[in-house]
Amino acid sequence: MSIEQNKTIVRQLIEEVFNQGDIALADTLIAPDFIEHEALPPGMPSGREGTKAATQMMHTAVSNFKAVINDMIAEGDKVAIHLTWSGIQTGEFMGMPPTGNSFSINVFDMFRIANGKIVEHWGLMDIMTMMQQLGAMDAPK
Repeated sequence: MSIEQNKTIVRQLIEEVFNQGDIALADTLIAPDFIEHEALPPGMPSGREGTKAATQMMHTAVSNFKAVINDMIAEGDKVAIHLTWSGIQTGEFMGMPPTGNSFSINVFDMFRIANGKIVEHWGLMDIMTMMQQLGAMDAPK
């Protein structure tokens, strides 16, 4: 696969699966033996099913959920992206009742692609800022 083809796969994951909620498309883009290196919320399954469950959770708990790709860099079989995630918490989120608060956080992801499928993912997101914006914890003074 070319670097541009790898970037297209990741862009599809973000725009169609994450933003539009096309959870079934994840089965086309993500390999069955996909390895998730980022810790998912408690109770989430591992692998591809965990990605699908986490995406469904976001769409259930967050209105207007949007992942905006700010930067995308690719080399070899890896694609790295910097995103801004935003939305309004209108449903239960990780045990927290709806707050009606909005959030906007930075997310960094790296994907490894093999044979046209995402086979590994590493990610970091600013959960602390998200929890502060949702009112689950106080901001530092």
